[in-house]
Amino acid sequence: MKTLTPTSLWRDRQFRTFWSAQGVSEFGDRISELALPLIAVTLLDASPSQVGFLTAAVWLPNLASLFIGTWVDKRRDKRPLMIAADLSRTIVLLSLPAAYWLDLLTLGQLYAVAILAGTAHVLFNTAYASFFVRLVSRDHFLEANSKLSATRSISFMGGPALGGLLVQWLSAPVAIVVDALTFVFSAVQVSRLKTAPAEADESEDSLLRRAREGMRYLLRHPYLRSSLGCATTVNFFNLISTALLVLFASRNLDLSAGTIGIAFGIGASGGLLGALAATPLTRLLGAGRLIALGAVIFPASIAIAAFASGPVWVRAGALAAAEFIGAFAVMCFDVPLNSLQAAVIHEHMRSRVAGAFSSINYGVRPLGAIIGGLLGTWIGVRETLLISATGGIFAVLWLIGSPILTTRDLEGLEPPPLD
Repeated sequence: MKTLTPTSLWRDRQFRTFWSAQGVSEFGDRISELALPLIAVTLLDASPSQVGFLTAAVWLPNLASLFIGTWVDKRRDKRPLMIAADLSRTIVLLSLPAAYWLDLLTLGQLYAVAILAGTAHVLFNTAYASFFVRLVSRDHFLEANSKLSATRSISFMGGPALGGLLVQWLSAPVAIVVDALTFVFSAVQVSRLKTAPAEADESEDSLLRRAREGMRYLLRHPYLRSSLGCATTVNFFNLISTALLVLFASRNLDLSAGTIGIAFGIGASGGLLGALAATPLTRLLGAGRLIALGAVIFPASIAIAAFASGPVWVRAGALAAAEFIGAFAVMCFDVPLNSLQAAVIHEHMRSRVAGAFSSINYGVRPLGAIIGGLLGTWIGVRETLLISATGGIFAVLWLIGSPILTTRDLEGLEPPPLD
């Protein structure tokens, strides 16, 4: 594995290449995250429950993450899998504008595209879990996660604003083309990376047995078990609101697509600040305390948007403020937590543990989205957002009594030996 010198990662060509791939594709993702629900709401007149089902479809493939990650773990070189995932998403997404131009666009196709693109996303992420530690040395885990998270936050700043304008000028299906092309760029950049493959795992165990080992490793590990419970609770309640936020902004707050995109973009600047602040805040407060603060503030912030009323600028400002505070808090949660997890997982378990973690942590998201859609139809969208904000706060209870709260940095953290 390549060892990086103790200087800024910006001086490392390999990291810069990967960073550019991730940055561009993240920008495209922000466009689709706005365009897909707007296609459902504006072109297909979807109900709140149907929008919830669409959001659920995006996350549904994560239920298979454990088995996908287990299969990925047997492959020494993860790079070809990441390239295949990018190209698959390109083809799937391009089917939407094609159907639109042929006047064949349906909600069924939206669901299918969401599931197929989500499956490719799972493949990429489980391969990335192992690829990351071949690309970046342990001493640079926190810096690398901070830089990648900062770039993701920048995409949340510019992507929704660009997406909203593209939807208004060109239509939502055409805006999807931009996202598809970003995956082509990502595939090209990842193909240029030259990282040493991981050591071969000579185990002859079946896929099911290896999957069970990954889940057992996750659930028995004191750091991973607590972080899983906390992150899963946060994600469940967050998806209750996320499934309805575009619809709420469009119908309840009566904001245009462009205004929604700009509000999301302004709000996302909090993510950039959070990603940049995560490393110094970790040193100041300790990783565990910062994770706990993020776990409380992130879900609670959506209440600001839920209470919005008054003139357009006030409604848009409240939406932007909710996004800003939530984005800052989630970076303070994610950056130290991701770095901590990378430090305590055994080399031969990374992809399957990442898959097991995603199966639960992301697998609960479809349930949250469906419940959000059903609650939005039953009791109202605004009331559902308040339930999301209240319930999410309880995620921090998973950290009480766990070693995470007392962890200040990554020094001394080592993976436990395999059985």
